[in-house]
Parts: sequence; C-alpha cells; structure tokens
Amino acid sequence: MVSYLNDTLRVGFVENIGAFLGLGNSMSEQARFWLFVVLVGSFLLGLLCYLLLNTQLNLPSLLALSLIFSGGISNFHDRVFNHGAVIDFLNIGVGSLRTGVFNVADIAIMIGVFMIIIVQGKKDSSALLTTNK
Repeated sequence: MVSYLNDTLRVGFVENIGAFLGLGNSMSEQARFWLFVVLVGSFLLGLLCYLLLNTQLNLPSLLALSLIFSGGISNFHDRVFNHGAVIDFLNIGVGSLRTGVFNVADIAIMIGVFMIIIVQGKKDSSALLTTNK
C-alpha cells in the first residue's frame, strides 16, 4: 500500500475473492461461484430489466438503483474476467481506525443503498403525515 494525505488514504492492489470486506473468503470456490457469479448475475439482470421496464420510478430511485447496478456490474465484470476475484485498492482511515480495502464500484453501491434508504424514509414519513391528518 502507498500512503497519501498523512496516511489518511492508502492505495494498493488486493484481489478480494469474497464479498464486502472479504465476507465469504472461506467459502469453497464452487459456492463462491454460485453466490457471487450466478446469483449476483441473476440479480443484476433482474435489476436491469426493472430499470428499463418500470416507467413509474421517480428520479432519486432511478439514480439510486442505477448506482447499485453500475457498481454491481463493475464488480461482476471483475469476477468473471479475474477468476472470481474483485480488484480492490482503496483504504481510508486515521491511525488504527481504518476501513477495509474497497474500490470505486463499492462506493457507487453504498451511495445507491443509502439513497434508497433515504428515499424510502421520506416516503414513509410522508405516508405517516398524510394518514395522521
């Protein structure tokens, strides 16, 4: 790892055969293939169809799901063409308080997930306000 900004950012090469923060690293190669290639690939295909066919999505939901899809397809591409591994290269933190190693696709996925949570929270709040009147 190469350190930048007083060791706040570290950049290096890591091949992650698991999922988020290495979850699933200890699974068999066959199990990882079925989970991370077949299941995730099926999910991404379904998400793409949903994005293309659903004409009633509002803009924030469309953006959030598009970020999840784009990050997911990037990591999926890595897995298919890199023998089941995703290339991670970023680590941020201060002192011993550090994140795991991740990539830009992971950032897109997380932003999309947070956007979905926020959009859903606003919908739930609006529903509560309108039903209480």
